[in-house]
Amino acid sequence: MRWYLKWPLVLVLLASTLFISVLLYQTYVSNPRVVESLKRDPAGERAGIVMLLTFPDGRTIPVNYLREGDTVFAGADGPWWREFRDGGALVTLLIRGETLAGHAAVILDDPQYTAEVFRRLRPKAPSWLPAWLNGKLVVITLESGV
Repeated sequence: MRWYLKWPLVLVLLASTLFISVLLYQTYVSNPRVVESLKRDPAGERAGIVMLLTFPDGRTIPVNYLREGDTVFAGADGPWWREFRDGGALVTLLIRGETLAGHAAVILDDPQYTAEVFRRLRPKAPSWLPAWLNGKLVVITLESGV
């Protein structure tokens, strides 16, 4: 194989290895630490911006959130938002030590609303950041009486 054909292959292998390493680190090192921190210190600084989201199948992930009354907004940077297409799904949230239930749905067809919410949800995101890099907006409507 000629040298100029090897370099693209090497670059693809390096990028793939890096991607898999980051994914494994988040899954087995970073996320468990965040989960433990949220459970151990529900009044802490991290708990003010990160909640635990439990899917209908029992999986739990930490995710940034913004709560406004009976509505909780989350920015989905990974593929997990797909769970909330086609009518959404019931979820459980752990916010500041309180377990809440609600209905989650992803907003895909209202870019103006999404941008307006993301300005509050992620106020430190650079304004020049393209909308497609800002993730998907998941809106969770809490059950009555919460």
